[in-house]
Amino acid sequence: MIDKLKEVSLKYDKISEDLASPEVLSNQAEYTRLMREYKSMTPIVEKFREYLAAKKNSDEAKEMLDAGGLDEEMKALCEEEYLSEKAKLEPLFEELKILMLPKDPNDDRNVIVEIRAGAGGEEAALFAGVLFRMYSMYAEQKGYKSEILSSNETELGGFKEISFSINGEGAYSRLKYESGVHRVQRVPETEAQGRIQTSTVTVAVLPEADDVEVEINPADLQIDTYRSGGAGGQHVNKTESAIRITHLPTGIIVECQDERSQHKNKDKAMKVLKSRILEAKREEQNSKIASERKSQVGTGDRSERIRTYNYPQSRVSDHRIGLTLYHLDAIVNGALDEVIDPLIMAARAEMLKAENGDN
Repeated sequence: MIDKLKEVSLKYDKISEDLASPEVLSNQAEYTRLMREYKSMTPIVEKFREYLAAKKNSDEAKEMLDAGGLDEEMKALCEEEYLSEKAKLEPLFEELKILMLPKDPNDDRNVIVEIRAGAGGEEAALFAGVLFRMYSMYAEQKGYKSEILSSNETELGGFKEISFSINGEGAYSRLKYESGVHRVQRVPETEAQGRIQTSTVTVAVLPEADDVEVEINPADLQIDTYRSGGAGGQHVNKTESAIRITHLPTGIIVECQDERSQHKNKDKAMKVLKSRILEAKREEQNSKIASERKSQVGTGDRSERIRTYNYPQSRVSDHRIGLTLYHLDAIVNGALDEVIDPLIMAARAEMLKAENGDN
């Protein structure tokens, strides 16, 4: 691994030189590509140089001790330096192993999040609204930008379904763990007897497709316009600005009615369509990924779940890693890192285990 790290360090220095060259500075696309690569390598190179510095200091102190001829005070200082610097090496090397793990190529992408009410009727729709608010607040805290792409709101303010984009560096790397069935246990406002109801909501997180990745033949599209519906009120359009796009080869249907402009609704619907087609292509190419996705999202049945939100106990449990936290309010108000960070650590541990098994 040290040889690999030396190669990365040399490449990093070369990219640093290239970024300052007039040729690259005058080519915006190349500059952006190199800067993205440079930024992704920076944590690895900085940690490797920290490791090399600790090793150098440890080796030099050891050489002085082995050479002898030191007075007691200098000998004590060298021993302290040697032990201190040597103690840094193993933790730094473990961090480097994690940093050198294969990176998900989608990690830096923007995402499209689709939330759908599952079992539980109106209560499930209301909780879909809670999850939408949770992800919106999380995006704001992380400095990401979110935008609703389409929604189907209920009369009580919940959502039968809602899709929205979250744009920001590393958005997919954080939010990809949210795909699956989320279960809520609480007393609905409409429940007179105070009985706890269990409902489910499905969440799908798709990496946003680049235009160059998905080419769509206009002849493969059936585009229908209609007057938007919903719960009523000022947001319902009186003109046929809502858009429904059907991709005939795959049967994928996307609807968008949130904007008053038919053109804007079409743009948003095409963005979702491209991401769904890209996801379908990936699933077709890799049956393992396809089966994992199906097991994550499932049908929305109460028995399928990745996480439970229990309001009476103020408890959030992530069933994939056995994580239980007792501050539900903070989490549904956007403090999602408390759940996501342990999931990332667990995923890295699994990857390290697999890497070590292969070696």
